[in-house]
Amino acid sequence: MGEHLSVSTGELDGFEGLHHAVKGSHVDVMQLERGKLRGTLSHVGIGDFSLSIGTFNVGVRTQRIATDDKLIIGMLLGARSRVTHWAFDMQPADVLVIPPAVEHDGVFQSASAYAAIRFDLAEVPAIFGGEPRLSDAETWQEKNHFRANDAIGMTAADRLPQIVSYLAQHPGALSDSSAEFWKRTIIDCVTATVVTSLPPDDFGHLPSAMKLVRDVEDYLHAAGTRPVHVSEICAMLRLSRRSLHRAFHEVFGMGPVTFLRHKRLCAIHSILRESRPGDTTVTEVALQQGFGELGRFSQYYRLLFGEYPSQTLGYAV
Repeated sequence: MGEHLSVSTGELDGFEGLHHAVKGSHVDVMQLERGKLRGTLSHVGIGDFSLSIGTFNVGVRTQRIATDDKLIIGMLLGARSRVTHWAFDMQPADVLVIPPAVEHDGVFQSASAYAAIRFDLAEVPAIFGGEPRLSDAETWQEKNHFRANDAIGMTAADRLPQIVSYLAQHPGALSDSSAEFWKRTIIDCVTATVVTSLPPDDFGHLPSAMKLVRDVEDYLHAAGTRPVHVSEICAMLRLSRRSLHRAFHEVFGMGPVTFLRHKRLCAIHSILRESRPGDTTVTEVALQQGFGELGRFSQYYRLLFGEYPSQTLGYAV
């Protein structure tokens, strides 16, 4: 598993550390504000996919000329002053698209924090298969800026550093399928702003809600016990998020994200019931099923089953 998932985090001691602000890329950096640049830089690698998160305390100017065919999608996590990329004025949680082989020019006038994911254009159809407007690689060939939805964007901006922290604490605890789930979760955080920027897709034929839900459940059954992200379902079944949401609300009275969370909680309950306390831990099982914030996971679990996960594990014989 160690070859599949890698996590590194370190302290910045000078602007030179930002030369590798995005894993796999080289960035030219010039310091703009006076003072010793301090900060942190973290990288998560899952196969050829990477997430980079950086924070720094003084203003810098960044320039990058791509030398490969990787797509970079960035999010501004926070900023004390003005941030511009090309001609785009950025606000916290805004998303920036940097196409392959396109020069990037950014100015951070003061302390800032950012996140950036980097992956092959060839992965776009699999990631956005349920959104035809996004699944075409040509869509990502032009630089672009997406203004964040206040609620969704800031939730994602807050969650990304937490995910890095979770994975850094348990670098060897994930199976390949769990690592793939976390990869989709990271991509979902960064690109949620892009998806919510699309106009409604109410045109066209919508399959009956019950049939659509049955198709999803058949897919989940075939997946077995591994965690399945909602973006995987949309991509594999060629469904938009809105179509999926409407169908699940009609059938179950809850959205697909909540439904999938309940399914993962049920899988954890069964695993804990069948395990011995000395053979596994609640933390290991939760991470395998895509739960990183263990306090919130425990609340979800207790609300659904009326007991804490540690109690379920303790009941195992």
